[in-house]
Amino acid sequence: MKALQFDYKMPRYISSKIVGRFIPSVYWDSRFSCLRFQEQSEPELPNEDWVKVKVKFGGICGSDLNLIFLNDSPATSPFVSFPFTIGHEIVGEIAETGSQVTNLQPGDRVVIDPILSCISRGIENPCPACLEGNFSLCVHKTEGNLSPGLLIGACRDTGGGWSSYLVAHKSQAFKLPEAVNDLNGVMVEPFSCALHSVLRNPPSKNDAVLVIGGGVIGLCVIAAIRALEIPCRIAALVKHPFQAEMASNYGADDIVYLRKNTYVDDLTKTLNGQVLKPLFGPEVIQGGADLVFECVGKKQSINDALRFSKSGGKVVLLGLAGIMDGIDWTTIWLNELDVKGSFAYSTEMFQGKRVRTFDIAIELMRVGKVDLSPLVTHRFPLEDFRNALDTAANKKNRAAIKVVFEP
Repeated sequence: MKALQFDYKMPRYISSKIVGRFIPSVYWDSRFSCLRFQEQSEPELPNEDWVKVKVKFGGICGSDLNLIFLNDSPATSPFVSFPFTIGHEIVGEIAETGSQVTNLQPGDRVVIDPILSCISRGIENPCPACLEGNFSLCVHKTEGNLSPGLLIGACRDTGGGWSSYLVAHKSQAFKLPEAVNDLNGVMVEPFSCALHSVLRNPPSKNDAVLVIGGGVIGLCVIAAIRALEIPCRIAALVKHPFQAEMASNYGADDIVYLRKNTYVDDLTKTLNGQVLKPLFGPEVIQGGADLVFECVGKKQSINDALRFSKSGGKVVLLGLAGIMDGIDWTTIWLNELDVKGSFAYSTEMFQGKRVRTFDIAIELMRVGKVDLSPLVTHRFPLEDFRNALDTAANKKNRAAIKVVFEP
């Protein structure tokens, strides 16, 4: 089978870093690239508790682009094993089951929770986080009977969604009901990221909520708040008209465009705040949002998240914030802000019960609380990966939101 793999080699890394500043396509379309499109054997079941999945759609995530553009922090490098097949947003069909798998059979449509925690790794004494169902916080992501890897799509033993087949532990496969189509299926993973952040940091009634970013995660945060029927006012800070349209469709009350000369005044007015002028430097905002979901992970977006939070407010970081200079942390202590990170998905309190995030996402789709299929704007065969990655990396020119592979 064909697969798109990432294989770190220092000479390729250095060459791509240098040339990529001037020619971005070098990251995926040159002999210098760490990305490799090549023939691979199908992954085998590690043991009888695993299943093989034939991929129907494999999504391109912002974290995948971050990887390909070599922007990941070295802090994540111990949690991968090279070479690995990329892709963790996966909807597919069960192709093979191990003898200890009783709840799944060939032909079942499934989505995959890609986190490789204690249970997937065959660790007999699970860590405290896994015992509590907080699988995203597992401390054994480099141990057990698998190579290191935060998740499927970063582990050389499992394969990934940018190929025809992958393997997953039976606990990672969630059946899709008939009412949830495949396009919604490939959105379950990013929607679960948003649900996790909202359920762990729920807005209060009548809160002013600011969502920074009109990409997939920002839109999913808006959709999650509305699907959970939380009565709050949502303002969305977006770049492009097609993002604004989607944000409005999914329930944002106010849309503000990220236009250099106007967005500070526009957003401050929307949040009923006040612009104060410092001696020099960016404007200071008095007042702001009760709760900010930062879904971009850039220097500007993080600074905005902090300064547009009201005194005593909370900032939830979902964007891929890594190593960056120029963040002004003054408002954290001055306004006593609560800053919270959010990674992936886990187990949540939902309607009085402990429920896996993926199960909540699928159920909200099944009952018609949310339809995320319109976010899938572009589909490409795996062989056309150059166009797919160019589209995903140049959203403005292509009006792209979610780009997926059809292996």
